[in-house]
Amino acid sequence: MELEPITWERLAGTLAAHVDGLAPADGGPWLKVAVDGAPAARPGEPAALLAEELRLRGRAVMVVGTEGFLRPASLRYEYGKEDPDAYYDGWVDTGALWREVFGPLEPDGDGRVLPDLWDPATDRATRSPYRMLAPGGVLVLHGPFLLGHWFPFDLTVHLRLSPGALARRTERRWTLPAFARYEDEVTPAEAADVVVRADDPRHPAWTGLP
Repeated sequence: MELEPITWERLAGTLAAHVDGLAPADGGPWLKVAVDGAPAARPGEPAALLAEELRLRGRAVMVVGTEGFLRPASLRYEYGKEDPDAYYDGWVDTGALWREVFGPLEPDGDGRVLPDLWDPATDRATRSPYRMLAPGGVLVLHGPFLLGHWFPFDLTVHLRLSPGALARRTERRWTLPAFARYEDEVTPAEAADVVVRADDPRHPAWTGLP
């Protein structure tokens, strides 16, 4: 895999220009972009930069993080608080993402997206109101393990960390086997349209556009 240095700002601008020229694969009026990465890679930050660049281009944007769609603690911790397999495939309510985020953005959808569902700090529903994403708008979804669920993305960006960098920068070290499983089962660096090496957050490098 050949990589070239880039700044986060230039990455966001280049991706925004690319997204601005895309047509939704499903024929509908909305584009969907993934910024996939472990929490240690801070995927929310490049997602926010991309959203800002898209808005400067006149596009409506909705940024959604998977941390707002965690299951209740009683379900997340059913097999203990440090179970990597549960973290991998049981923490995020993918059914709710399909229903509340992707469903409204299908070609015949109404564009009413729920930005978040569950607050893990209070372990209660957020009760956030639905938000309208205007036709021609872009959904930017960020979080880990996004490429293993057949979500209908039009562009996928994977923030890659080497095993050493992931281990150094991960606070919940018990989750590391989950990311190893993701590498084995999904091979995100091969599945993603764009790969960004984020070992040193000050000096990212990327593969370029597809």
